[in-house]
Amino acid sequence: MANTMKAAVVREFGKPLTIEEVLLPEAGPGQILIRVAATGVCHTDLHAADGDWPFKPTPPFIPGHEGVGHVVAVGAGVRHVKEGDRVGVPWLYTACGHCKHCLGGWETLCEQQQNTGYSVNGSFAEYVIADPNYVGHLPDNISFVDIAPILCAGVTVYKGLKVTDTKPGDWVVISGIGGLGHLAVQYAKAMGLNVIAVDVDDAKLELANELGAVLGVNARKADPVAYVKKEVGGAQGVLVTAVSPKAFEQAIGMVGRGGTVSLNGLPPGDFPLPIFGTVINGITVRGSIVGTRLDLQEALNFAAERKVKATIATEPLDNINDIFARMHRGDIQGRIVVDFEN
Repeated sequence: MANTMKAAVVREFGKPLTIEEVLLPEAGPGQILIRVAATGVCHTDLHAADGDWPFKPTPPFIPGHEGVGHVVAVGAGVRHVKEGDRVGVPWLYTACGHCKHCLGGWETLCEQQQNTGYSVNGSFAEYVIADPNYVGHLPDNISFVDIAPILCAGVTVYKGLKVTDTKPGDWVVISGIGGLGHLAVQYAKAMGLNVIAVDVDDAKLELANELGAVLGVNARKADPVAYVKKEVGGAQGVLVTAVSPKAFEQAIGMVGRGGTVSLNGLPPGDFPLPIFGTVINGITVRGSIVGTRLDLQEALNFAAERKVKATIATEPLDNINDIFARMHRGDIQGRIVVDFEN
């Protein structure tokens, strides 16, 4: 094995990533090394590269947190993952394992957590280090390219839907039919929910329809709040994956009495929450960040059963800056996956 690898590196926030040869990392005790076969490109990678969030990564760093591939080296003390295993490295790189959140099965809330492609180097590289206790174990019947988006987009919306506390037969609104939303439509359908898709792009609404949405509304052409109220009297759940504050405001109007709004998207800024209506109508608003290890395994199982499949286009790592530019413009249908093998 050579001692260097190709990677896309953030040297400065808001500047193009540089494609360079960097030192190949070694698996230390309790770590594994994965040869990356494919990695999805997520909006969070763009936020990381632009330094958008209050807690910022430290350049230089390698983004990417939907990396999948084979384990090629195992550090001392690793027992339950072996060379040759097919695994994926999610956003939750590791957590402390002993705080009240970790003990309660909510390791995604651990204050000591590390995040892949953010606080530790990620999968926009030919190899990536991972914590074997936090990787996803991939089904054998799905290609690396097809399974990569489940590592973040898939598990994020699956968990987001779970915390709406909806049950089969309920109506759920998916706001934003992008990389996350188009998977959310499929998870919702697989969970027995009736889906209303909301977006500002007719092509994305058409995709939602093909994937199983029952109803759809273009929020540029009609008031989605009035539409949802008229059609179903308010939804039991609303999942917001969109990255516009306006979508969050509309979500509060689209949810019915006793319903839950689950927030996945992370646009900058705030949105108004009407106190009177929230109280009188018994509305729950909750943030939902990725998913636990169990959520990840469940999300992967849906994909293994062919109930969920990301709409993808593959590109080489060299195109990363162009991919980010298109993401900025909202020009991507489904998910772009960087393919290292072809």
